[in-house]
Amino acid sequence: MTTDYSPSELMAVAGSRELKDGQVVAVGLGLPVVASFLAKQTHAPNMTILFELGVVDPEPVDSGVGLADPRVWYRAKVLSSFVDILGTVLHKGRVDVGFLGGLEVDQYGNLNTTLVGDPRGKFRHMVGSGGANDIASCANKTVIIIRHEARKLKETISFITSPGYISGGSARADLNMRGGPERVITDKAIFGFHPETKRMQLLSIHPGNSLEDVLGTMGFKPEISGSIPFTEPPTREQLRLIREQIDPTRMYMG
Repeated sequence: MTTDYSPSELMAVAGSRELKDGQVVAVGLGLPVVASFLAKQTHAPNMTILFELGVVDPEPVDSGVGLADPRVWYRAKVLSSFVDILGTVLHKGRVDVGFLGGLEVDQYGNLNTTLVGDPRGKFRHMVGSGGANDIASCANKTVIIIRHEARKLKETISFITSPGYISGGSARADLNMRGGPERVITDKAIFGFHPETKRMQLLSIHPGNSLEDVLGTMGFKPEISGSIPFTEPPTREQLRLIREQIDPTRMYMG
């Protein structure tokens, strides 16, 4: 283990640990790219990576400038379409894990990427859903990666773009929706969801942060049960792979 790592590197490593060998994973832009390729190069070599625009299992040799950059598609097993990935694969329940990010997330894992502000008053439109709503609705589970700020971790969000556990409890199951969010990974902590209330539950705190640091930068108080451990730091090999092979230009790490 080492203490020489950034919060973004720890977030990517934590995300990779949520992935298992043999799974099918829908990956969005940013840290999920790093997390997914790290898992595939370490403990999950038989994992299948999907980009929503139709790319399956690429082997990029360059970080590129986004998922639409052909350098990221290098040696992909399939080059297909947005419709194929979302319709033929995702909507049929064949995606085990979907990685999601957003502007805001609430205590039940609902995500907003549509607008900021009050839709009945002053607000600002943002990027919107893309494939995020489909992934949140149809993947067998989702992992959310988001910065730890009170303006992002809110009790109530401005708009629900991608559903989590809706209003908690059995609300999602009552709508006959599979899956739901399993983890929220921030630059200060890792959260799960309480099995009954479906409210966000603190699982671990990243080294260098305290419980007060975590709670003081949230818009709500998560469920807390017992003593909270520290998150396992990255290994030297995980950091080497991120820095030398997966994101040497710091496109995603910043």
